[in-house]
Amino acid sequence: MKERLEALKSDALAELAGVNDAQALGDIRVKYLGKKGALTEILRGMGALSAEERPVIGQVANDVRGAIEAVIEEKQEAFQRAETEKRLAKETIDVTLPGRRLPEGGLHPLTKVIQDLEDIFVGMGYQVAEGPEVEMDYYNFEALNLPKNHPARDMQDSFYITEDILMRTHTSPVQVRTMQAMQGESPVKVIVPGKVYRRDDDDATHSFQFHQVEGIVVGKNIRMSDLKGTLLQFVREMFGAHTEIRLRPSFFPFTEPSVEVDVTCIKCGGAGCRLCKQTGWIEILGAGMVHPNVLEMGGYDPKEYSGFAFGMGVERIAMLKYGVDDIRHFYNSDLSFLKQFARL
Repeated sequence: MKERLEALKSDALAELAGVNDAQALGDIRVKYLGKKGALTEILRGMGALSAEERPVIGQVANDVRGAIEAVIEEKQEAFQRAETEKRLAKETIDVTLPGRRLPEGGLHPLTKVIQDLEDIFVGMGYQVAEGPEVEMDYYNFEALNLPKNHPARDMQDSFYITEDILMRTHTSPVQVRTMQAMQGESPVKVIVPGKVYRRDDDDATHSFQFHQVEGIVVGKNIRMSDLKGTLLQFVREMFGAHTEIRLRPSFFPFTEPSVEVDVTCIKCGGAGCRLCKQTGWIEILGAGMVHPNVLEMGGYDPKEYSGFAFGMGVERIAMLKYGVDDIRHFYNSDLSFLKQFARL
């Protein structure tokens, strides 16, 4: 048996010497060392050996197995190194080639307009405030002088979650929350950008979700002239130094008196064109002096304090600023549309 084992070792090593690929190496391993291999076949005759011969033959078998496995492992490592070198040769990087330019992104036009609005008003001393989009009916309506069953609630068709909780229809609730946080003593001067929700059908000028920027100033001796001067400064920084405004009487439950604010047409400069319907003016926002009831519910004594408030649609400002004729362009994720604003 010892001679058979030595012969098996010689045959295996001879075959291994001529192996040139990993597949053939695997075949040899199975042929000689597998469960049904030549070594296993020889060792099945161990039972016929005497007790003295078995340890000797067992040691010889282990030596044969070790010698064959050592050569197989050496060959396997060599094949792996060769494969790695071959792959690296194919994957060599030519550092002299020009790099591939990555597509350059940019801010969404609505984000850009909101940032511009914040920059303008922060420059005038305002702070930026935030509030919940899921709002209580009290803050969304009642604290803004719109008690339950008030007919003016029909102006804003709302998404109610429960009888007392809804998706906010404007950013004005943050005005009340801010005033209450000041405890009726400190002056208030904030803007409130954010999303709002109304049950509108989507079309070229309406959406069920859109963005507003609300502003409120509360203090002593705040007048309508302060409101007009603030808005004039805003529109000139947003649309150009020659822009003018006009105030038209209007109605909002939370301001008294209330006004609609128009700007000279962005396209024709007030001469009259299709955009402004030949009037020379375009409406951009609503404003007014804070209603005494709202001041009182916010914790301020209306006999000592006064204030003004204004609110505008961000999409409306963006459409005028960039000449966009359909609000839906802002939400369709059309890259050919959005790329126009990447470097503005």
